[in-house]
Amino acid sequence: MLRASSHHLQPILFTTPAPLFALLPTLTNLTNVSFALLEKSQSLLHPKSANIMPINCCRCYSLGSNFKRVQHVVGQPLTPKATASFITGTSSEGGREILVQHLLVKENDMKLLLELQKRVAEGEDLSDLAVEYSICPSKEEGGMLGWVRKGQMVPEFEEAAFNAPLNKVVGCKTKFGWHLLQVLSEREESILEYIQPTELYEKMQHPSFLEEAQLIDVREPEEVAQASLPGFAVLPLRQFSSWGPEIMTKFDPQKDTYVLCHHGMRSLQVAKWLQTQGFKRVFNVTGGIHEYAVKVDPSIPTY
Repeated sequence: MLRASSHHLQPILFTTPAPLFALLPTLTNLTNVSFALLEKSQSLLHPKSANIMPINCCRCYSLGSNFKRVQHVVGQPLTPKATASFITGTSSEGGREILVQHLLVKENDMKLLLELQKRVAEGEDLSDLAVEYSICPSKEEGGMLGWVRKGQMVPEFEEAAFNAPLNKVVGCKTKFGWHLLQVLSEREESILEYIQPTELYEKMQHPSFLEEAQLIDVREPEEVAQASLPGFAVLPLRQFSSWGPEIMTKFDPQKDTYVLCHHGMRSLQVAKWLQTQGFKRVFNVTGGIHEYAVKVDPSIPTY
């Protein structure tokens, strides 16, 4: 269904200034634990990607769907804080993730394509052009597709993106039209895993575990007062706006991070978001503290 055509634009590369925009999350409406379901740029997603359903029913859970473009200082590392199209799931290949922005024009609109190529070559920012001319819904975020890895995009787009040098604008064609795309940054792939309460219990019996791991409980204070586990830092999901922007200063993205809630749903939302922040290994506690109480420690109250 999402197969792309085999045509490619000739490998035209344009050197542009360092990217000016990164993403900054503005997470809202957090009192509703179902959250908004993103539909941005889903036409580029490959139907055989891990954990991805056919496009008409594909939904990517996210903590928020509102993003702001912020100034990037030339010469400084680009460290984006969020993504609009990140799909959770581990890749069988492993490897790297890339941060991609693009614009899309109709297949028969060659005049516009050539004009945009010229403007990019003259130094205009691709994200600004995307806002004005792209026909992809991602234009609302300056053409930002977020962090992606192999197997998530249609083959022609993926091939062009994963072979593009950083900050070079590359052209390719898919069944959706002509794309001008730019890879802004790359990083080692983040991993999300699920851990059973019994496994967590076994790990917590080792004194070194509490020193080496990071434990986060995203339930509300009144819930924690009823039932809790030792060593977990309480970061209530409804208070995300207060602790979210400081997550990188309070926690180490290189350490294994375990996320807990009541039944494992809110924690999954936060675990996925932590992935977008570059946390290397994130564990969601399956079934939450309720299942921990049922299967591991009956002395913990259930509610």
